[in-house]
Amino acid sequence: MAVAIKRVYEPAVRVDGTRVLVDRLWPRGLTKEQAAVQFWLRDLAPSTELRQWYHANPEAWAQFRKRYLKELAAPQATAAVEKLYDLAEGKKNLTLLYASRNEERNNATVLKELLDGGRKPPSSVGRAAAASARIRKAKRN
Repeated sequence: MAVAIKRVYEPAVRVDGTRVLVDRLWPRGLTKEQAAVQFWLRDLAPSTELRQWYHANPEAWAQFRKRYLKELAAPQATAAVEKLYDLAEGKKNLTLLYASRNEERNNATVLKELLDGGRKPPSSVGRAAAASARIRKAKRN
C-alpha cells in the first residue's frame, strides 16, 4: 500500500486511490464534489484546543506531535485509527487529505508515519493496538 498526503484543495487524480479527509472541520470553500473525499475521519483530527495551540506555536512541532499521538490513544480516536488501518490494508493507494497550509508539519504527516511504521507511537496507538482491538471485538461477539 502506498500512502500519500495531499492538500484537499489540490485536484483529485486517479492515482490518489482512496481519499480520506483527516481534519475535524470541512475545508472552507470546497463542495463535496470538488474535494472528492470518500471517507471523512473527523476523530483522527487533533482536538480543537491542540489545533489552536499549534497554530499559535508552530515552532513546537515535536510537542504537538507528542500531544497528538496521545490524543490518538483516546477511545474514540482509537476506533478511527483502526478504521484508517482497515482502509489502508485493502487499498493499493491511500491519500490522506488535510487543509493546513503547512505541507510538511500537520496531522496528516503524523498519520502517514503511523501507517508507514515510522517513529514509534505510544503503545496504545498504531497497528498493534488496532490488531488487539480487533481481537477484543471478536471475543465479545
